[in-house]
Amino acid sequence: MMLENVLQAVDDGLDESLERLFSLLKIKSISTDPAFKEECFKAAEFLVEELNGIGFEASVRKTSGHPMVVAHDKGNEGSKKPHVLFYGHYDVQPVDPLNLWDRDPFDPQIKAMEDGSKRIMARGAADDKGQLMTFVEACRAYKAIKDDLPCSVTIFFEGEEESGSPSLDDFLDANKEELMADVALVCDTNMWDRNTPAITTTLRGMLTEELVITAADMDLHSGYFGGAARNPIEVLSKILGQIKDENGHITIPEFYEGVLEIPQDVKKIWDNLKFDEKAFLGSVGLSHPAGEKDRSVLEQTWTRPTFEINGIWGGYTGDGFKTVIPAKAHAKVSFRLVGEQDPHKIRESFRALVKATLPEDCGVEFIAHGASTATRLPFDSDFLQKAKSALDEEWGVKTALSGIGGSIPVVGDFKNHLGMDSLMVGFGLGDDRIHSPNEKYELSSFHKGIRSWVRILDKLAS
Repeated sequence: MMLENVLQAVDDGLDESLERLFSLLKIKSISTDPAFKEECFKAAEFLVEELNGIGFEASVRKTSGHPMVVAHDKGNEGSKKPHVLFYGHYDVQPVDPLNLWDRDPFDPQIKAMEDGSKRIMARGAADDKGQLMTFVEACRAYKAIKDDLPCSVTIFFEGEEESGSPSLDDFLDANKEELMADVALVCDTNMWDRNTPAITTTLRGMLTEELVITAADMDLHSGYFGGAARNPIEVLSKILGQIKDENGHITIPEFYEGVLEIPQDVKKIWDNLKFDEKAFLGSVGLSHPAGEKDRSVLEQTWTRPTFEINGIWGGYTGDGFKTVIPAKAHAKVSFRLVGEQDPHKIRESFRALVKATLPEDCGVEFIAHGASTATRLPFDSDFLQKAKSALDEEWGVKTALSGIGGSIPVVGDFKNHLGMDSLMVGFGLGDDRIHSPNEKYELSSFHKGIRSWVRILDKLAS
């Protein structure tokens, strides 16, 4: 009965919840532009005031950059209830080009659509102010009905996510004991579609590498030296071309070490999503999957490792023609990693393969860039199963256990610095135009997102 009362409080207070969200959306908290430093601080102060107003002990924490917000629900301090750390970010992307917006990006409005749906229009509506406020408003509804929350809750809001989180590592290290919890709740993710919630269970890691092949000590005239001199672009192309075989498999020795298979019951869930592979590729003018031939497109993009050539150059590329054999050829390549793949071991194996296939008269220089491991929440996790049950009940459909082909850096940071898994639940949609003009957040995402967090907190405590 108490749960139903809290959900009713969410429904009854929706207009007031929107007013508070709009107040936050009006703050121009663009973290990448120093001109908006005070606006970022203003957003942090706004959140602290809102959290203190519903019984949290919240404070603005200064960093070398924009401030963090940390809040604790003191009503459950010292209890044996499950302890969750909720994460979101209050900073937003720049709004350029401003002329492509239908209205002032910091003047939020509700826009009614022809299909009867309604959208919250503003910069930050989906990324990430609307998302984080779903949790704040869920806590508010609980506090309105009962003094304490069903779980012990710590809230952590960052102000630099859109600018690379330069202060995050030091902050996590310095506040490790204060931020430790049983699980992190991360809201910066999407639903499967407008009516189907999703829990993101896998994030791919990343390895990036640059290499330079050198042959002669200068660019050569192709008429005078052509046929006798090594062409480093040709050498580079052959080396990179051998890394994938005709079936899309990557040929680097021991590359697949640590790649984990997806359980059959999860594959069945994915099959039921009725993902349209043709439409997915057709939206960008393609028609044939190019990855591992024995894997579906969802597997290829969510749970399988990749090798990509991101850039290749050398010789003369200007207007007209210059018949040279270049002295150097350059490439930037990247690997998306999954499961327990070790990016450092793969870097070493990649370099060894290049060196082993390098012909005479050629040298190679490697330039290391980023390296991060993949993230995977165990499918049998108690937190995952309880959250899935809560979302199933709220939305009336089976929750998708989805993956993301990219990464959410903070999830890896929580694992590396705090030893903590993350439960990734968000209510954005793929067409929310985050980082673009006319960003929006569905009103249904905001409303049912609040209700969903109410149910999730209740389930986690059961």
